[in-house]
Amino acid sequence: MEGVDAGYLYMETPTMHMHTLKIAVLEPAEAFDLTRLQAEMVARLAELPPLQRRALPAPFHLNHPLWVTDRAVDPQHHVFAHDVPAPGGMAGLEVLIGRVAGTPLDRTRPLWEMHVCQPYGDNRIAVITKMHHALADGVAANALLGNIVDGLGGDPRPARDRPHRDLQLEPTPTWSAQLRMALVDAIRQIGDLPSLVSLTVRAVTAVVRHRRASTVTVPRPLLDVPRTPFNGALTARRNFATATLPIGLIKEVQRAHGVTMNDVVLAVVGGALRRYLASRGELPARSLVAGVPVATDVAGAGPRLGGNRVSNIFTTLATDLDDPEERLRAISRTTGESKLIHQTLGASMLVDWVQFAPPAPLTGVMRLYSRSRAASHHPAPFNVVVSNVRGPGEPVSISGAQLRDLFSVGPILEGIGLNVTAWSYVDRMNFSFLGCPDLVQDLAPLVAELPRALEELRTTKGAA
Repeated sequence: MEGVDAGYLYMETPTMHMHTLKIAVLEPAEAFDLTRLQAEMVARLAELPPLQRRALPAPFHLNHPLWVTDRAVDPQHHVFAHDVPAPGGMAGLEVLIGRVAGTPLDRTRPLWEMHVCQPYGDNRIAVITKMHHALADGVAANALLGNIVDGLGGDPRPARDRPHRDLQLEPTPTWSAQLRMALVDAIRQIGDLPSLVSLTVRAVTAVVRHRRASTVTVPRPLLDVPRTPFNGALTARRNFATATLPIGLIKEVQRAHGVTMNDVVLAVVGGALRRYLASRGELPARSLVAGVPVATDVAGAGPRLGGNRVSNIFTTLATDLDDPEERLRAISRTTGESKLIHQTLGASMLVDWVQFAPPAPLTGVMRLYSRSRAASHHPAPFNVVVSNVRGPGEPVSISGAQLRDLFSVGPILEGIGLNVTAWSYVDRMNFSFLGCPDLVQDLAPLVAELPRALEELRTTKGAA
């Protein structure tokens, strides 16, 4: 296992769950049958490599765990059915998603679950797929989705009617083989360390020179981060809420102001947070800071079905600015500068260093950190995670069921108790909010501010 993937396992604690959620709203052509769905998932596992594997810790935790495909997947331990609680619809589904999000995955099995929720309403069902972040990031999850939609590769047949490859199981490596692989890989990593240190020194020096010459200031983690109600120690509980905005309106703002789609998404989230906090008398004088995951895949490398190629940049949400247009401009300038710094430092720098993360010490430190609730006693690294992932641009179906909507959200972290993930589908941008109800009891008032924040941007003088 690569260090960047294993790091998500080491970070996990009883209160910090490192799984991601993908929520698909489907309109099936026939009645739902749990047993058939369980069988279909097993039949498709050859096309979904990360879902076959389980994590096998290395002997004495000398190195990162191994991914092994040594056991048949029992669908009864992975595919479940639920009734959507009252009042039903999206409101009831959001409650159920919060419950699913607040339960950790079983580390002894492949790290995924599928929860089928009905009745969702209008003959639709909702499917919550829970995957550990160690399996895949947003880019890989998109590629996995592409492997199960109907019509793949020009074959018009539903996915369940196309021929499937048999899952190839491998024998579990012996303890001595595991030990040998862990040691050989550790020695190889040590050999890479001198060149990585040299590369890092040169990159950091270049970043320092760049920042001295730049007129745009990028917020510093911890040092420039104000305290908000959702920045504190987590409990195991989770709450969830959604909002949908038309992509056409987001693109309208993008074109009018000459910024990127991601800039507009950040400005909408920043505007919503400003309005929400101000209405409660909790808006800090300094701007909120967002951590923004960025993909580091090499251009033209082709679809990636697993693992993580992701780093982070830090940017302002300009919540200290009252004027929406000024806020958008400030976000665009800062985000652009943060990307330049990230490129100067090297897109793979974080990934390369995480390869050296020590499994046992890091796991112990993270558990002690969570247990002591230390995140409540110091500034957060940043205030909120804001992700933006491009989903399917055309309607798709899965096993003959029409995919009517798609939502996604990543984990929240100790001290950073709010994650906002925007995932596009066809003509709409679906925003998912994941929080901790012991920090923010009700996400609905915050989510309700998103359309107002977008409308503020549309009516500024820069808009067409």
